[in-house]
Amino acid sequence: MSRIAYVNGRYVDQRLAEVNIEDRGYQFGDGIYEVVHVHAGRFIDEDRHLDRLDRSLREIQLEQPMSRAALRHVMQELLRRNRVTEGLVYMQVTRGVARRDHAFPTKPVPPALVLTVKRIPPYPVDVEKWAAGAISHPDLRWARRDIKSVNLLPNVLARQAAKAQGAIEAILFEEATGIVTEGAATTFWIVDEQGVLRTRHLDHVILPGCTRSALIAELQQAGIPYEERAFTLEEARRAREAFITSATSFVKPITRLDGRPVGDGQVGPVVRRLFDLFARHVKGDLRNAA
Repeated sequence: MSRIAYVNGRYVDQRLAEVNIEDRGYQFGDGIYEVVHVHAGRFIDEDRHLDRLDRSLREIQLEQPMSRAALRHVMQELLRRNRVTEGLVYMQVTRGVARRDHAFPTKPVPPALVLTVKRIPPYPVDVEKWAAGAISHPDLRWARRDIKSVNLLPNVLARQAAKAQGAIEAILFEEATGIVTEGAATTFWIVDEQGVLRTRHLDHVILPGCTRSALIAELQQAGIPYEERAFTLEEARRAREAFITSATSFVKPITRLDGRPVGDGQVGPVVRRLFDLFARHVKGDLRNAA
């Protein structure tokens, strides 16, 4: 069965979907995106993702393409038409089609909205098989990384560098200070040498991850201590445990960094507990009901 996409008001065969060559997303990367995980036909952390979508639109002064209720309807209809129960919904909003000029169009044009969906495997059951390696990589991105912009070339290059070295993620750091920011497409966490669970505080240089937010809510409910505090790449290399979070990584152990083991190179007790904790969030938490 052909995949169906939603493109500017129409459901179309994805192979035949088109956008105008003067769409500002194509010309300038003038747009934002969001990704929502689907489990058992439910959107996981839907409100968190749609809130972040709203924030990104505000930050680049782009109007809503439709109401939240209408957008939810499109998301549900896309799942139905594609018969997807385990997957990812990708949505992208750009400033629309206008004559090429760097400044915003003098006469406002309708935002362009595209949604697609793809199948992915369900939440993994074996945390040992879910573990992976990462590399470190200088953070070369723009200064407003808190906006989920479609300008992802530095992220692409970092991920390709990781792939070339047999890793699944690049852990980005500021060259001047050695401070870790985040993964190329994930939030990065460590259990430091003192056993403290840590992730960087939110600011304009990292994305406010929805899975990060959901996990923190679960930590607070379970009474598990953690700190939102920056750490250096050297601290990460000396960490007892490390992991990444995202809508596609869930809670993913990182047992190797730059080819060297993190801690003893095995999935540690903290990450194992958080993997199980987040599995319950995804699979059974009624707060995720669409």
